[in-house]
Amino acid sequence: PQEDDEQENNQKKKKAKKNSPSFPRINDLLTQHAAAQKLAAKLAKQTSMNDALPPSEKHRHIAIDCEMVGVGTDGKKSALARASAVDWDGNILLDAFVRVPERVTDFRTFVSGVRPRDIRVTNEAALDHEECRSRMEKLLQDKVLVGHALKNDLSALMLTHPREHTRDTAKYKPFMRATGRSGGKLRPRKLRDLVYEE
Repeated sequence: PQEDDEQENNQKKKKAKKNSPSFPRINDLLTQHAAAQKLAAKLAKQTSMNDALPPSEKHRHIAIDCEMVGVGTDGKKSALARASAVDWDGNILLDAFVRVPERVTDFRTFVSGVRPRDIRVTNEAALDHEECRSRMEKLLQDKVLVGHALKNDLSALMLTHPREHTRDTAKYKPFMRATGRSGGKLRPRKLRDLVYEE
């Protein structure tokens, strides 16, 4: 009977310990604080660099991203479904769904976010491909183009852009990862991996 009481008390203590609010360890708090300070310093440095740039330089840059859906029997052929463009400060210059005249066999919603209703021919808010292409072409004229894997976006838009005025994060060597036996071959990384990097 006494052993049963001890076991019951031990179980109650464990249960109470689980239910009671746990306090963070001092080392965890210090680590979090150091990380927050490092991030704040980095943001302050970026802000000061950003503020030092003249407006004329900021005005020269534009970033784009396009989302594609799959067409054709196997859904591997890509068709433009959405085009977006922002300026240096992140102001939206263009963000439009594009009507896809072909039958879409893979919406790639988990990646693109495009749903069937967004690109239907009956969607009046969506643009025709040629109208989207024309708008984007006007935006990109005499600009420095910034983006990730721009070859795909420009191909979907059926546009070209001068190489000397293109900044592709997929081809920027410090952002690439070394592969191969000796680590001598550089491969582009996914954008989702780059955005989480410090």
